[in-house]
Amino acid sequence: MTQEILSGRLLNEFKTIKAMVEIYCKAHGDGKGLVECDQCQDFLDYAHEKLDRCPYGQQKPTCNKCPVHCYKPDRREMARKIMIYSGPRMLLPHPIMAFRHLLAERGPVPGKPPAGASNRHQRIKLKQV
Repeated sequence: MTQEILSGRLLNEFKTIKAMVEIYCKAHGDGKGLVECDQCQDFLDYAHEKLDRCPYGQQKPTCNKCPVHCYKPDRREMARKIMIYSGPRMLLPHPIMAFRHLLAERGPVPGKPPAGASNRHQRIKLKQV
């Protein structure tokens, strides 16, 4: 799946998730650490879709602080495993991403998401204009 439909904060979030999956896959997956195993690629495609449809849009909080759980339970468990394993290991290969993610976790959690704020809704509006 291409990244071109995401922008701003959502694109940064996807890049962070992708880096974490690569670290996890290198240690646990069938691939060579470049998200080559089917399970990791499938998870990345799922995460990309969920970021595109996040009801908070560009105001998205980090997933562990989000009041809306959009991942299915099995995918949420996989995300938890990936983040627990990869989080501490992000500091050396991706220090800026790790620092940005830690800063984002300290931010306030927004209230109820505004209607039509998702990236997907914004793209549909632009196509209609």
